[in-house]
Order: sequence, then C-alpha cells, then structure tokens
Amino acid sequence: MIVVGGEALVDLVIDPDGAVVAKLGGGPFNAARAVGRLGSDVAFLGALSLDRFGTLLHRQLTADGVDDSLVQFTELPTTLASAELDEHGAASYHFYLAETAAPNLHALPLPSDLSILHVGTLGMVLEPMASTLEAVVHGVGDDVVVLLDPNCRPRVTPDRVAYLARLERMLCRADVVKVSSDDLEFIAPGQHQAGVQALLDGGAVLVLHTDGGRSVHLHCANGETEVPVPAVDVADTIGAGDAFGGAFAAWWDQAGLHRHDLRDGDAVRAAVAASVEVAALSCTRVGAQPPARAELGERWDPEHR
Repeated sequence: MIVVGGEALVDLVIDPDGAVVAKLGGGPFNAARAVGRLGSDVAFLGALSLDRFGTLLHRQLTADGVDDSLVQFTELPTTLASAELDEHGAASYHFYLAETAAPNLHALPLPSDLSILHVGTLGMVLEPMASTLEAVVHGVGDDVVVLLDPNCRPRVTPDRVAYLARLERMLCRADVVKVSSDDLEFIAPGQHQAGVQALLDGGAVLVLHTDGGRSVHLHCANGETEVPVPAVDVADTIGAGDAFGGAFAAWWDQAGLHRHDLRDGDAVRAAVAASVEVAALSCTRVGAQPPARAELGERWDPEHR
C-alpha cells in the first residue's frame, strides 16, 4: 500500500481572460489520484470537508481507485486556492486557508502493509497537519520508502526559518526528495546546487530536480545524471509535478523495488523516465488530470524493466 498524505482543496483556475473554473486539487490529492490511475494500491491521508466541494473531492478520489480509509471528515469548509494562469499556462497561487478543512488533520494508525509514504506541499506548512505528517514520517518502519515533495508555497509560508527547520527534521527519514527549481530557489536562493547538496547531506538518498520542460536531474552520493523531457503542447502545468511524484511511487511499487534499491542507478533512471512521460501527458490537459496506465502503453512497463 502506498499512502499519500497532505491537503486536498479546490483550485479556482483563472485564465488570462479572467474566466474562472473550479478544479479539484492539492498536491498530495493530485499525487494520490495519479498513483490510483496508474494501478497501484493507494490511500489518501488527509482531511476533507462535508460540504459540496468536499463531497466532490471524495468522489474523485474513489473514482480514481484511491482508498478513503485514512480520510478524516470535518464540518469545516473546503480549503480554496486561486490559480492564475499566464499566457504560457504556468500558474501562480493564492490560498484561502483560515478555518478550513485541509489543515485539520490528526494522527491515526497507518496500514500494516505500508510500503511507500509520499508527503509534502502544504502538509509541511499548515497546522496541525504539518506536525501530524512530520510525526508520521518519523514513525514508519525501516522498510518503508519515504518520498518527500516540498512543493514550496512562499505565499503561505510566513516563517521560512521554521519551515527549513521542519524540512531538515523530515530529511532525517526521507529517502527520495523531489524538488523543482522554484523549490530550490525558496530553500537555497541563488544557490540551487548547494541546496541539492544540503538535501543529500540531510539524509536523502536521491534528489529528483525537475525544471519545467528541461531535463530532470537525478542527484545521489555517486553523482548526477539527467533524463530528458519530451516536448509537448502544454495546456497548463497544474499538477504536473504531482503527477511526476505519484508516478515515481507507482512505478517503484509495481517494479517490486524496495528502499535499498534506490541506490540502483538503472532502476532509478527507468522510474524517472516513466514518471516524465506521465507528467508530460498531464501537461497536455487543462487542470490536474494524470493519465491512466492504459493511456501510456509501452511507456509504462515496470514489470519488465
């Protein structure tokens, strides 16, 4: 079982002409859906409202094959974000968080068959969710792969020093850290390579650095390599990084690989190449719409890596 922990919310997507469309979202919510659509057993660990938006979020999770046994329901309203798209489809975000559902996550037992734990985004910022997920990370067994996606949101992170301290604590148990160039700019402004090295020194076995349409850089103790990113017609980039992270977890799971296999460079490159294909296809669609396994054909074949 893969568990993805963090927020689910509704994005109010605003296009350059001012048109507004409500889209279901949240980094971990998107990642969990990607895992489910790719065919792995996955549960979402997060809080959902009982309001109309919360009902839609819950319905989408179950439609995509995501187990809801770790979902905590609340009367608080659904957390909202506005995603303003530029002419290239890139999104900038504003969040509406006070007295809403997503932060209201409390501890509960995890499944005994947990193999991969994926956490991040606002799950590292909003309380009590952030403290809950930090404790979850440190409480998992030694055989569990921990994938951390900081997905930094400066607009809702008023205390950068406290955030970096939490990141440092969580790195002690993180195995894979997925970061974008924007994340590195927040973590180590103007010193991205030093930021990557700090993540490795903090405990990560593998750092996956995504950079939009450019190659993904794979960093580990033995050095660095790249995986190219295919050119696609981009509708928008919402959820692309989430699809990438979810795909990595699903591929690793379906390949039957474990924590110690993260030092296998060939396996890691194969997982990243498949994840790039998933993220690229997601970019061709409006909103966070990760592809199903059947849509990928031979581009998704972890059983025969």
